[in-house]
Amino acid sequence: MRDALLEQIHGAMASDPSIFFASADFGSPVLDRIRADHPKRFVNVGIAEQNLINVSAGLALEGYKVFAYAIAPFITMRCFEQIRVSLALLSEVRPMNVNLIGVGAGYSYVVSGPTHQCYEDITLMRALPNFQVMSPADHITAGMLFDRCVGELGPKYLRLDAQVLPPIYADTAPKIADGFHVHRREGSICIVATGYMLHTAFAVAERLLVNGVKVGVIDLFDLAHFSPDRLREELSRYQSIVSMEEGFAGRGGLDALLYNFIGHNAIDVKLLNIGVEGGYRFELGTRAELHEQVGIGPDVVTRRILDFSKSSLPTLKKHQR
Repeated sequence: MRDALLEQIHGAMASDPSIFFASADFGSPVLDRIRADHPKRFVNVGIAEQNLINVSAGLALEGYKVFAYAIAPFITMRCFEQIRVSLALLSEVRPMNVNLIGVGAGYSYVVSGPTHQCYEDITLMRALPNFQVMSPADHITAGMLFDRCVGELGPKYLRLDAQVLPPIYADTAPKIADGFHVHRREGSICIVATGYMLHTAFAVAERLLVNGVKVGVIDLFDLAHFSPDRLREELSRYQSIVSMEEGFAGRGGLDALLYNFIGHNAIDVKLLNIGVEGGYRFELGTRAELHEQVGIGPDVVTRRILDFSKSSLPTLKKHQR
């Protein structure tokens, strides 16, 4: 996922002298080529994410299209004040294009523990009203988001997985303009997933089918600028919606986005939010094992949706903005 986006950046830098790359002492083989081929438009600020943001903002004010690159929890949480002031606030009065690339969303740095895992970034970056927040589920989507990054002004955050994931869009292209892509449209329940959890959603959908329950599946990879009319049309087809994210449940992430969207659009559905339950975990294990422990693995999610489908929970009450 990371290299697919970096390949796009590397190729474009040859013809677009306005693209600049900044790294917080974080590398990759593709980045080695960027540094070698375009040394005057590459800077490593060191292990200093606060400085990375301020340097990127300064370059953007000089007209560069900046890509800033670091580990996901550090490029969001370690420097949140700088992001808020130098990017979110300043971009409202001065045109700039800064694209934050955070690698290591969710549990993708499995063995590094909760200091390097990232469950809070969707909540934090969505809190900034003029930030775009993009959460691709495979390398194909990540590569296709490059055009939006260079073509649109404003600050953006791309949350990328650190692991090699199976391609999802090998035979079809994601609908970048809509901000989401419909993979299945069936049954009375729809799973809306983002990032890595789309892979889990597919596994859950197959298990539910064995139990006689058909579900729709939507990949919501744009968490800030999706098409509201299109999403409203899709969600209105169902009686129930299930949100799935590799982040804390009930803490302002994808579930809050959908609760807000459903309420403001008076969509008459029930909603079940699937996310990391409880607090931080220090156990070691595979990603699959950790997911089952915190409530987002295929086994536990399948059971919860089966129970949800049989429940008599009241639908969300319609209300106006």
